[in-house]
Amino acid sequence: MDDETSVVRIEPWSDEDFALLQAANTPELMAHLGGPETDEKLAERHKRYVSMSSGLPGAGRMYRVVLTDGGEPVGSVGFWESTWQGEQVYETGWTVLPGFQGRGIATAATLAVVEAARAAGRHRYLHAFPSVENTASNGVCRKAGFSLVGECDFEYPPGNPIRGNSWRLDLLGQSTSGA
Repeated sequence: MDDETSVVRIEPWSDEDFALLQAANTPELMAHLGGPETDEKLAERHKRYVSMSSGLPGAGRMYRVVLTDGGEPVGSVGFWESTWQGEQVYETGWTVLPGFQGRGIATAATLAVVEAARAAGRHRYLHAFPSVENTASNGVCRKAGFSLVGECDFEYPPGNPIRGNSWRLDLLGQSTSGA
């Protein structure tokens, strides 16, 4: 899988990444997440991402996804602490800008964040909850080695009901870096 992950690198989110967050706040990219956020909500999200990236790594991190060839930022990926069915776990999510989709970038970035979550070592499981209708993100989960647990209902953002797939990856399992 090293060939897949070599197309991108992940770098901690910083104050300079607000424009990347704005570029991803489109109807197309936010269709499965309740639609684009207001400027105020986007600013709050950016502040959370910066804070996550400057805190203790065990609590999670947000990253910009950067092409190794040219260094262009093309998306975001991260992991954070969450409670799922009464258990403390990591949760993950990602986005790739439209002009860069379909190239394996989301899968490569997710594989890199799996390794970051594994290295943080605080929780055994990493979960992802893409909408059942989000074929691309469900494909990323499958390609990155997550196991489909089943469908679930949740709200994101609060007040926006989503029927999602619950995917889980055991961080104590085999490393995705081939180690």
